[in-house]
Amino acid sequence: MRNIKNTELSDRRSTAAEAKAALLEAYRAAKEAAQPNLEAKQAERMAVAEAREARRVERERLKNEERDRLKAEAAEREAAIAAAANAEAEAREAAEASRISRVVEDEAARKAERDRRYANRKARQS
Repeated sequence: MRNIKNTELSDRRSTAAEAKAALLEAYRAAKEAAQPNLEAKQAERMAVAEAREARRVERERLKNEERDRLKAEAAEREAAIAAAANAEAEAREAAEASRISRVVEDEAARKAERDRRYANRKARQS
C-alpha cells in the first residue's frame, strides 16, 4: 500500500539527503574494509606481471641463443664446404702438375732414346 503519510517537500528532501549520505558512508566503509584485500590483490598482480616478464626475457634469451647457434652451425658448414672446395682444387692442381711432369719426363725419355739411336746410327756409319 501507499504511504498515506502527508510529508512536506523539505522532509522528503532531507530524507533523500540522509539516504544518499548513508549510501556514501556505506561505500566508504566497504572501500576501507576492502583496502587490505586490494593491496594483496595488487601485490599478487605485480608478482604475476614480474613472473610474466621473467618468462618473456627467458624466451627471448633462448631464442637468441638458438639463433646464434644456428648462425654458428651455418658458418661451420660454410667453412667446411669452402675447405672441401679448396682441398679439391689443390688436389686437381697437384694431379695436373703430376701429369704435366710425367708428360715432360716421358718426352725427355723419348728424346733421350731418339738421341741414343741417332748416336748409335752415326757411330755405325763412321
